[in-house]
Order: sequence, then C-alpha cells, then structure tokens
Amino acid sequence: MSERRRPGPGDRARPAPERGPSGLEQAPSSLPGVRFGAIVRHADRRGSFRELWRASDQPALDRSLTGAPGARFVQANLSTSAPGVLRGLHLHRRQLDYWIVAAGRAFVALVDVRPLLDGSGPRPLVETRELAADETVVIPAGVAHGFLALEPLELVYLVTNEYDGSDELGFAWDDPAVGVPWPRLGATPDGRPILSGRDLANPPLAELLARLRGEAEGAPPTP
Repeated sequence: MSERRRPGPGDRARPAPERGPSGLEQAPSSLPGVRFGAIVRHADRRGSFRELWRASDQPALDRSLTGAPGARFVQANLSTSAPGVLRGLHLHRRQLDYWIVAAGRAFVALVDVRPLLDGSGPRPLVETRELAADETVVIPAGVAHGFLALEPLELVYLVTNEYDGSDELGFAWDDPAVGVPWPRLGATPDGRPILSGRDLANPPLAELLARLRGEAEGAPPTP
C-alpha cells in the first residue's frame, strides 16, 4: 500500500504488518484505532477466493472505537464508483466502518476529529493512503472518511450501525482548514471530482463542530 500522510511531531517508523489466523495482514496507522490491511486472494485457473472478514482477525468492538456499547457488525454494503467520483467527507459518532476494496483503486482520506470533539487537541489529524483491490481499512467512530475513485471502484463495507440517517454527518471535502491533499484528476475535464448534491452542500468542519457543541449544550438543532 502506498502512503501519503501529513507528518506531525513524534512521527516514528510504521510497525511491521501482523497476520491474523486467516492470513489477513494488518498494520496500524498514525491515527488511534485505525488499521490498514490486506486480505489473501487464493487464485487458480478456475478463479479466486477471498475471505473478507473474520471476527478473530479484528480488534475488539469496544465503545472507544464504535461510539456505542455492545456494538457488532450489523450491515454490509457494496458501493461502486466511476473514476473521478469523490464520496465524503463523512463522519459518524456511533459507527465503526470496515472497508474492503473489492476491485479498482481509491485515494482514501481519514480525518480524526476526535481531538476536537472531546477538546483534547487544537486541530484534526489527517492521513491519506491509496488502496487497491484486496486492501482494507478499519475506521473508528469520530474519524471522518472519504475516498476518490482513481479507476472503476467497488468498495465493500461492514458497519456497526444499521442505516437510519440519524448519524450521517459530513463536512466539506475541500475545507482549507483541514487540508486533505486530494490528487488532481485526469478523468474529469476540469480536474475536479464528481460529488453528490449532499456532499457539495456539506459545511466547513468548524461549522459542523459548532452545531454539534450547541446540540450537546441543549441549544435547538440548526436546520
């Protein structure tokens, strides 16, 4: 896996990957609770087999990672994206995501806003990596995420919260205060990504955090 990351104080060499019982290669990131990995593909002339998930290979789903007690994986989704499509940046407070790239290649951006949500840090932490087929990432609650499809992309993701819309938060993909280093695209005429109406309307991170703090203090929700 290739890595592009904003360096910070106290950086050190990334630990060597570990292998779980199924052969899943796992490697921690600079963001607490995030784990990158690669699944094993068994192939011959007939085709191939991939084991996408095994509970014993994954970290315990405790509240510090999922944002909710007693969490377990309850829903699996498959998204497909054309080259140039960007989805994000999305944020959950009560959900852990486990992503598997089934086919294609994606530029993945992770923004850890937990230091801002709990008041322990002055700014979000950003990590980006390019993931290809058979590569994975575990994304804890409080870590915003998005991806840019660099080629036709199929992404499988398991989540610990059934979708009901109540925990679907987001902020602007290009917020300069966050500074995700998205690559310029050759797949679109102007080099800019293709976004949904919802993602185009996402506010800056500071505006989202102000709304969340106001709700926590009992202020009426912002429409």
